[in-house]
Amino acid sequence: MQDIKEKRELEKSNEDVLTLSSAAYDQEVIEVLGAREHNLKNIDTVLPRNKLIVITGISGSGKSSLAFDTIYAEGQRRYMESFSAYARSFIGNLQRPEVDKINGLSPVISIEQKTTSKNPRSTVGTVTEIYDFMRLLFARASEAYSYLTGEKMVQQSEDQIIEHILDHHQEQKLIVLAPVVKGRKGHYRELFQQIRKMGFAKVRVDGELMELVPKMQVDRYKTHDIEIVIDRLVVHTEDRYRLTQSVKTALQHGKGIMMVDDTQGNIQHFSKFLMDPKTGLAYDEPAPNTFSFNSPYGACPVCNGLGHIEEYAMDTIIPDKSLSISQGGIAAIGDYRDTWIFKKLEAILKKYKVKLSTPIKEIPEDILKVIIYGDQDTVSVKSVKYPGSNYQVKFEGIVGYLEKQSEMGSDKMQKWAKQFITSNLCPECQGARLKKESLHFKIDHKNIAELAHMDITALNEWFLHLEERLNERQKVIATEVLKEIRKRIGFLVDVGLTYLTLNRPLRTLSGGEAQRIRLATQIGTQLVGVLYILDEPSIGLHQRDNVKLIRALQNLRDLGNTVIVVEHDKDMMMHADYILDIGPGAGRHGGKVIASGSPEEFLERGGITAEYLRGIRQIEIPAQRRKGNGDQLVLKGATGNNLKNVTLRLPLGKMVCVTGVSGSGKSTLIHNTLFPLLSRHFYRSVIEPYPYQSIKGLELVDKVIEVDQSPIGRTPRSNPATYTGVFSDIRSLFSQLPEAKIRGYKPGRFSFNVKGGRCETCEGAGMQVIEMDFLPDVQVPCPTCKGKRYNRETLEIRFKGKSISDVLDMTVEQAVEFFENQPRILRRIQTLENVGLGYITLGQHATTLSGGEAQRVKLATELSKKDTGKTLYILDEPTTGLHFQDIQHLLDVLNKLVDKGNTVLIIEHNLDVIKVSDYVIDLGPEGGDEGGKIVCEGTPEEVAKCSHGYTATFLREELK
Repeated sequence: MQDIKEKRELEKSNEDVLTLSSAAYDQEVIEVLGAREHNLKNIDTVLPRNKLIVITGISGSGKSSLAFDTIYAEGQRRYMESFSAYARSFIGNLQRPEVDKINGLSPVISIEQKTTSKNPRSTVGTVTEIYDFMRLLFARASEAYSYLTGEKMVQQSEDQIIEHILDHHQEQKLIVLAPVVKGRKGHYRELFQQIRKMGFAKVRVDGELMELVPKMQVDRYKTHDIEIVIDRLVVHTEDRYRLTQSVKTALQHGKGIMMVDDTQGNIQHFSKFLMDPKTGLAYDEPAPNTFSFNSPYGACPVCNGLGHIEEYAMDTIIPDKSLSISQGGIAAIGDYRDTWIFKKLEAILKKYKVKLSTPIKEIPEDILKVIIYGDQDTVSVKSVKYPGSNYQVKFEGIVGYLEKQSEMGSDKMQKWAKQFITSNLCPECQGARLKKESLHFKIDHKNIAELAHMDITALNEWFLHLEERLNERQKVIATEVLKEIRKRIGFLVDVGLTYLTLNRPLRTLSGGEAQRIRLATQIGTQLVGVLYILDEPSIGLHQRDNVKLIRALQNLRDLGNTVIVVEHDKDMMMHADYILDIGPGAGRHGGKVIASGSPEEFLERGGITAEYLRGIRQIEIPAQRRKGNGDQLVLKGATGNNLKNVTLRLPLGKMVCVTGVSGSGKSTLIHNTLFPLLSRHFYRSVIEPYPYQSIKGLELVDKVIEVDQSPIGRTPRSNPATYTGVFSDIRSLFSQLPEAKIRGYKPGRFSFNVKGGRCETCEGAGMQVIEMDFLPDVQVPCPTCKGKRYNRETLEIRFKGKSISDVLDMTVEQAVEFFENQPRILRRIQTLENVGLGYITLGQHATTLSGGEAQRVKLATELSKKDTGKTLYILDEPTTGLHFQDIQHLLDVLNKLVDKGNTVLIIEHNLDVIKVSDYVIDLGPEGGDEGGKIVCEGTPEEVAKCSHGYTATFLREELK
């Protein structure tokens, strides 16, 4: 009886525990307690699960510190903790973020901007896996055509193969081969043993004939081609029986495929599957890697699957043919000097009776080719070291000299040699990336490269009713693959990327585009119960496509996931389920929770973000638009990518915005046509602009400065002072101090990157890494310099009582006051303060800067360069990572530049910037092939009245 009573009490207590845990689970919240990472001020916050949450706040306030460096870092660390200590010793350990506790954390996936691949082989198609499924489709359901005659390939019978050999190889010595291994790794010991047992004596391994010997094997880690040598014979009509038996055996062992080697290195493939009936041309049976530009079995042999080749161009090596070689006509070697290359040039020209002083345009073409590309003849060069004797040398040519420097020279020389290289379309595949055999497998008269060149909209339409255009056999094979392809294309359409093509390299995408591609891939995985964290996915997205992005995030949430978005976009905030505002300021002035709740509750609770959303604060529209200086820069006939013979009229002395939906041609027009053209004119840049007819008004501008979206170097040794270049001026100032001169200190003494003045214990890092075997490495301040980075002698040199280490620890605000009488230093630091970075320290590690801060450090570096009043600034989405308040700071800086007479050209989607600009040029109307035209241009008010174009619709609302 007692036992039954105890059992019931135990069951009841278990039920209570279950009720408690389910109650905790029913709360459906993520609890973050005591977060102190970076500038976070020990904050506690509760976030609802399975909701769309926006974390917002001023740039540098601590949004990313909470989302990525706390929540994501802890989720990743817990996942790693689930591995054994042995496994963790290989993959390393993650440091525990500065947080007391996080409850209710799900598995975490982060979709950041920084993770874009720079590999030219990584494309939209490969990342989304659409291209992989298309390769499978083409390998199984395509029809082959001959690249010689265009005829459809037919299957060969044994008799046809025998007749072909008798007709084309009469009296020739042939080796009949049966392929058994094609492009696979392994040692194949058992295979060789099996072939010997069959009675064969020889095999051909990777093109080399070998005797079969006991225990024979090949390198298991290399890719191999292995064929059995079936027979070696001289073809005679009377020996038909022997040939017939050999062909039968070869087809049997080669599973319908055989090869014939005529001992001259010519290999001919025969197949029971595919052959051109007119020419006897045979293809291998297609496999998925036949259509891969990353595989040697599919890639174009000339460009190795890149679609373009890099070569030294005559125009870059000899830019001005009116000059002679001694006057510097060959840009790669410059003016005449007493160097080895000039001595060899002199000797080769003497042989052809030409002088170094002859203008290059008067040198015969064949001799010029010898100068550029070299020849095999030896020339005699006088020895300086041993007078009276000569060296007999071969002249490798200017191109050979440049190739040698790019391969064996120092980093500086390699970089120098690369400026003479131009990238041209591959002459073999014309940018299709695949070998010609692969391009002649077609479905519905299209090869795989043609499909990869289509934009997503056109591709979607082509795949939509494809079954109707397939035969019965193809339909059966393609059904499942087509489902997967259509599903993935649908996800790209959902996130507004319809203007992209599958062959677009990933490295050419903006941070926002790359993020949205990863988002589309994640939606495709259909995971449930996951916490997704995104970093400003709306970057580079026109207001029209914002709705699609928000819908995609809501779909991800509706599957049963929690979605946290670090974002400044107004629409995104208003469509969120929950908003968390971090602030009130940036850096040390931020790191606190200002307000949180649903959009309605958030607007009531106040704070700087809520004030902008409610319209209490706003970026004011100027009372009067600038008239400019009346001059124009006119670029006519731009036809690069999707541009439709565009004529750009750029008014000077104004702030000009280039707008349009994603993929409408903004970057092609400005970055790929206008900027390279101006850069070549002012700085002799070798970047080739996209096609255009003419440009007028170059004399009206005397300098061009571009600020693109590429991230700044994120290494612990990089900081705002080194990146902006102000640290060089500060080091020079310290080296000019009387005490430094007495000691003989040069500017290098004050660098923490080289030996001399730095602390050698930590090598100038200020921190030491302590390796822990089964725990993450720990960073501790250097015991010698106590984190100051320099040795005692260097720190004894002081300017206004401050050492070089004290200067690095100053905030930008303090440094502006400290260096007020040093105009060269002040100009650079002042610009950092003007763009709203007064709170960061000069020596802050670049790795700890947020995305918006890094963008503004880069911006400040370019804007601090002296303007001339005729400078053209080109900015690509400078509002990336910026809050409403930060945009106001940025506009103040840009307005000052324009007020001095300069021109500021901005590619932008942000309506706050568009509405305050003086002139708007709107491209469109759509992205991809449907874009590439100037839809309307004029002041924001004139563009808002425009009846077509999406920008006009949204601008109309904003100007109200």
